[in-house]
Amino acid sequence: MFVPVTSERFLAKAHERGADAIILDLEDSILPVHKAEARAAIAAAVPRVSQRGADVVVRINRPLELAVPDIAAAVMPGVAALMLPKVMGPEHVRLLAELVTAREEALGMEVGHTRFLALIESPAALPHLYAIAAEPRMAGMSVGGEDMATELGALPSADSMYVYAMMGLAACRTAGILPMGSMGQLARIDDLESYRAGLKRGRALGFTTASCIHPNHVPIINEEYGASAEEIDRAHRLIAAFEASGAGAVAFEGSMVDLPVVERARRLVARAAQWKGAR
Repeated sequence: MFVPVTSERFLAKAHERGADAIILDLEDSILPVHKAEARAAIAAAVPRVSQRGADVVVRINRPLELAVPDIAAAVMPGVAALMLPKVMGPEHVRLLAELVTAREEALGMEVGHTRFLALIESPAALPHLYAIAAEPRMAGMSVGGEDMATELGALPSADSMYVYAMMGLAACRTAGILPMGSMGQLARIDDLESYRAGLKRGRALGFTTASCIHPNHVPIINEEYGASAEEIDRAHRLIAAFEASGAGAVAFEGSMVDLPVVERARRLVARAAQWKGAR
């Protein structure tokens, strides 16, 4: 969940919302005249928003003259990752990684502690998706959104972003990082049913996590991208039936189950265990 780092109203209850991660924002929600103030607020905000176990992410700014001081202020033991907006290619990521490494070393931190979440928001970056996803610090990537639609001359929608979102998902899966996103509109905060429908479609397509800008979205994401007790129980039974059969395929509750189906069940069980451990 995104939280403007200078907003006391949002910071005060951020830890109560049930989000797995709080994204302290230095970018879009902070006016240029308040950037320095926002950087200065990070250190005090980190322990507040993480007091119930949520990871802390900081979204930095794209221009290098802002990104350099953002990194200096944001890299610290309590920050798990930096969100990088408008990533253009692997060289862009490597430059920022070099700055992060220098900061980690200066603070006596383990080099590599700070992971990256990449936002691909320009058509010019699309040819580099696989290289970006493969960068060592990368933990997740999202493709699309308002900026991408603007550059394409399109309205941001599931239809206009579908092809590019799926390109990003494939790159994420290849690199073994989190495919972030949904097939809904991030900016709509009043139509919760439409928001849920976008998440349902996103999960069916293979996305595993999503960010949001409103607390009302958090429980919907947890429900749609999480796993119900019934789903977990069925996955355990399916795996057990397949492994007990000793065959390449087995009939299970009216369906023929083979290895790809079993692998999806194993991933669901693993994600559910990880989610439970993080709560």
